[in-house]
Amino acid sequence: MFSWLVRTVSACWRPLSRYVPMSKDEDDVFLGGEDDPFLWCRDLEKHSCGEFSFAVVQANQVLEDHSQVDTGREGTFVGVYDGHGGPEASRFVRDHLFLHLIKLARENGTIDEEVLKNAFAATEDGFLSLVRRAFGITPSIASKGCCCLVGVIWKGTLYVANLGDSRAVLGHIVGRSNKIVAEQLTKDHNASIEEVRKELMSLHPDDSCIVVHVNGAWRVKGIIQVSRSIGDAYLKKPEFALGPAYPRFHLKEPLRQPVLRADPSVYSRNLQPADRFLIFASDGLWELLSNQKAVEIVHNNPREGIARRLIVSALDEAARRQKLKYDDIKKYDKGARRSFHDDITVVVVFIDHEMLDGKLPVPELSVRGFIDTHGPSDFNILQEVAMKTNTLK
Repeated sequence: MFSWLVRTVSACWRPLSRYVPMSKDEDDVFLGGEDDPFLWCRDLEKHSCGEFSFAVVQANQVLEDHSQVDTGREGTFVGVYDGHGGPEASRFVRDHLFLHLIKLARENGTIDEEVLKNAFAATEDGFLSLVRRAFGITPSIASKGCCCLVGVIWKGTLYVANLGDSRAVLGHIVGRSNKIVAEQLTKDHNASIEEVRKELMSLHPDDSCIVVHVNGAWRVKGIIQVSRSIGDAYLKKPEFALGPAYPRFHLKEPLRQPVLRADPSVYSRNLQPADRFLIFASDGLWELLSNQKAVEIVHNNPREGIARRLIVSALDEAARRQKLKYDDIKKYDKGARRSFHDDITVVVVFIDHEMLDGKLPVPELSVRGFIDTHGPSDFNILQEVAMKTNTLK
């Protein structure tokens, strides 16, 4: 109860620190973005083997990025869900994917790549069921989709799964030089990449329009850049085809087979002593910062507020490209800001190797990005399995 009260009080005070200096040294307080009404952050919290920093900035009229971090003594879960066509799919994934993962992990007594893939599949099936129920009333629900990036640290092993072009990047030290190097852990499923275009053409040899160059970019069926997603039912099942009343999503020829996939690329590795931190972010960050630039910012600055610092660095770059300053962008309202940058979500997860044995106390915390809701996490797989086993005896 006391720990919950401390978190609640600190969350209540946090917005004040965005506008009012809380120390004599302003450099320690103001990292940038304090007066940006569309930038939300949790500057530093604890997780199962270290600390994490979390920040989101809104650009669209309705925020399409949804996200969460769930921590417990047994592990850490990070989810970044970048919606397109609206927030419906990303919100659904936020509300269901983690729950599917925990349910499957308890049934199997562990987390592994197969459990992670099955959690994605259950989430996709759930959203398509929602589309089926709502399609007759709101056909546009078939055009809603979501890129999905998940990271799980479990028993010293890192699991990463993704659909779309959000990205996980590892910062690790090379040799004795203390030089930080970026390692991209995910594959971008985006038609701008030649390998992805070749994959699509090999899967659809009879479709000459499977990838089309439109409006300066390669797009699947001339519509969407990503080749994998949750949702986008109109590109997966003929029953959800959208007619001419929806010109942006209307296919001139009937769909013979799904043109988008919902099976994630999954990567796993045992955490190594040289691994320092992970950056999970939607593509809005990577459009403006390179992998190496991002890890150098994290490595060369204090942990406190580092996710916010990454977003501010990205927005500085967005402004520079328009020959403006970040202060100029702040004058624009949501919606209009989309001309300069996308919704951006960033979670930086620091790895403190002395905590990997799981013996130190860790708060059970569930945080949802931007809306700032938080409460106890459900990350207690082994405890639940042990309780069921004892009950059966």
